[in-house]
Amino acid sequence: MIKIGSTPDYGQAEHGYDATKHGNYPQLIAKPKLKTVARAKPPAAKLKPAPAADTKAPIASDRRGGRGATSNESGLFEAERRIEMDDGWNVLETLPVFKTQTIVERPRTIITRNDSPDIPFDRSINPYRGCEHGCVYCFARPTHSYMGLSPGLDFETKIYVKEGAADLLVRELSKPGYTPKSIAIGTNTDPYQPLERTQKIMRSLLEVLARTSHPVTIVTKSALVTRDIDLLAPMAARGLVKVALSITTFDRTLARSMEPRASTPQRRVDAIRQLASAGIPTMVMVAPIIPVVTDSEIETILESAYGAGAVEAGYVLLRLPLEVETIFSDWLLDACPDKYRHVMSLIRSMRDGKAYDASWGKRMTGSGPYAEMIARRFEIASKRLGFAQARSRLRTDLFVAPEQRGRQLSLF
Repeated sequence: MIKIGSTPDYGQAEHGYDATKHGNYPQLIAKPKLKTVARAKPPAAKLKPAPAADTKAPIASDRRGGRGATSNESGLFEAERRIEMDDGWNVLETLPVFKTQTIVERPRTIITRNDSPDIPFDRSINPYRGCEHGCVYCFARPTHSYMGLSPGLDFETKIYVKEGAADLLVRELSKPGYTPKSIAIGTNTDPYQPLERTQKIMRSLLEVLARTSHPVTIVTKSALVTRDIDLLAPMAARGLVKVALSITTFDRTLARSMEPRASTPQRRVDAIRQLASAGIPTMVMVAPIIPVVTDSEIETILESAYGAGAVEAGYVLLRLPLEVETIFSDWLLDACPDKYRHVMSLIRSMRDGKAYDASWGKRMTGSGPYAEMIARRFEIASKRLGFAQARSRLRTDLFVAPEQRGRQLSLF
């Protein structure tokens, strides 16, 4: 385990950060100086032609160990671009398999604020930075670039654990003048990713929120959320919680390829059923909708979720900010090469000719005829099935500010 000092929680991907507008982040992790060492020339029989400068060979599948990304290129803000390539000495054959590594992060604050008009909340918490689920389409991948790491395999294998998150939350909720509003958890990386089984950061946050009667919304694609029904059900009875399960496809082979370590689609439907049976308001997110690859399943996903007890529904069109475009494109060429041109053409048709448009009002749903067709299909299916057309609001009037340990009691 690696421990690092306190690092500021810079603007998250879901808040519409645009590196071209705001400039580069400062380097947060000191790196060892590289030393150039002369090497003997390998025997002629072992020499292999070097790939072109713009060619990047994918990392061997047996080294990736069931991960989503196929490469581990340097992040956007690095001065040097590094890729793995065979130099003729077969060194790639001896490199280790990528394994999950936890890095302790001690942030100064735990609640992140935003003023985006595209999302229905102004504050959020992300217990982890990076996500083991390894979804190839994850818009949060570029956040690892801010830490001097790769948004590729590093994002899936080097996970920052926000140690002491619950204590930070208590401190922030107890500040004089704090006004309660619903806190969104899981907006950047999944709070119920596999590490949560042992780290239990998310559960510790829920315990604080339950104790203070603070409203919270949760987004996940993991059935692990059912572990916390004992906390969520009493909160739901007081109108303090909603849970959204994200489902992309029911094709298990496709799901295994593009979101390798997330719960299977059917387990997510089962999680909706368990949550709904416990009286917890549950929402299904058809997200992301990928043109040609998953868009044919919109109605099927909505029908299955409604049958399991979901009461609200939403969707998000595929987003490819910064390095995510390359990571997704590489996966698409490997998994669905015959669909590559069609998919990318439709994506650009919904983003004003670009792979991504970060403009508010467009980044979640796109624009143009194809995006309008997706929106219309979703609207018709939602109404036909009986999903609520307006989002229910959680209560804020029950909030009781926590008392910090060692804090002097008020006389009035």
